[in-house]
Amino acid sequence: MKYPHARLLIFSKAPQPGQVKTRLIPLLGSAGAASLYRKFLEDVLARMTVSRLCPVELHCDPDTKQEFFQHCRRQFPITLCGQTTGDLGQRMSQALHRCIRQNAPAVLIGADCPTLTAADVEMALEQLAGGSDLVIGPSPDGGYYLIGMQAHHAGLFTGIPWGTDRVLECTLQQARNLGLQYRLLEARNDIDTPDDYLAWLATSKSISN
Repeated sequence: MKYPHARLLIFSKAPQPGQVKTRLIPLLGSAGAASLYRKFLEDVLARMTVSRLCPVELHCDPDTKQEFFQHCRRQFPITLCGQTTGDLGQRMSQALHRCIRQNAPAVLIGADCPTLTAADVEMALEQLAGGSDLVIGPSPDGGYYLIGMQAHHAGLFTGIPWGTDRVLECTLQQARNLGLQYRLLEARNDIDTPDDYLAWLATSKSISN
């Protein structure tokens, strides 16, 4: 592995109908939205493990005992970890803290950005190895699809209006307040809404053709 001491953390919910990608349910139905989420997660696990950049951890909600997560563990060379309690920021903060406490630079991603590549993660790891305190992959909707750091900075996860279009803006302001040197990756879309899905679908079809 190129970065054996680093860690890639993938945050995921169990792909249960009605529990994931709820904004896509009017378009795809609850089963269809769950199936899409499952496909996204399996695809990102395949891409990230075959790249052999660093060890991969799948952080599971509600717990690692879910059959789908056990299936992922059998299919891919990954470690399963449970998520802690609290809001999204608290759970991400705790997961990153645990890795960094073991002197491991950490990059955290979700499962719903199908255009995310191993090259994006490699770029984040290179930036961290080169001395950047923080690397963020911005999303056009005002959030981010990737965050990586060398040292734990809890302030990046407090006072953030999760689920709004101000997540990235507020996170970068916190980084500036903390005096952190940060780098931004190429912007990429999460697939959260019907418009996101239809735009991604059209792009995917044009590439395949």
